[in-house]
Amino acid sequence: MELKDRWVNFRIRDVYLPDPQVVLVELFGSDLLQGQVVDLSDSGRTREAFAVVKVDGLSQPLVVPVDRILGVV
Repeated sequence: MELKDRWVNFRIRDVYLPDPQVVLVELFGSDLLQGQVVDLSDSGRTREAFAVVKVDGLSQPLVVPVDRILGVV
């Protein structure tokens, strides 16, 4: 089968170049996520504090700078 000029399907994890993380950031880097804060560094009050956030659908919690949280539900 000739592949040149054909549309194909593949998984992001199978991308060889660029790094799959670069692909995700370019495709979805501006999307908003919502999750539950499960822990905070420094009580979350200092400027350099981080929140540990559990997001449905992800196997690991995310670590996000508190000053980058856009809203609270």
